[in-house]
Amino acid sequence: MAAAALLEIAGCYAVWVWWRLGGSALWLAPGLVSLAGFAWLLALGPAQFAGRAYAAYGGVYVTASLLWLWAVEGQRPAPADLAGAALCLAGAATILVAAR
Repeated sequence: MAAAALLEIAGCYAVWVWWRLGGSALWLAPGLVSLAGFAWLLALGPAQFAGRAYAAYGGVYVTASLLWLWAVEGQRPAPADLAGAALCLAGAATILVAAR
């Protein structure tokens, strides 16, 4: 799930750089490859549990987005950001563990 989150964020970031920052259209090529990789990785889960896997993925995505904010954009997450990410991960864990 972490690799899927990284690919999704990187792909969306590439489109954002092209569209919002006026970057070269060449940003779109790795962005599209990254988004395709994200979709492929997320689709690897068992079909009968796809909805649950996607719901749990949300917690991973929120946390990965804050790590991206810090590592790529150079902005340290605020304490409230970290608390929110912890709540999302707790929710994801609840979805995964309670379902068994």
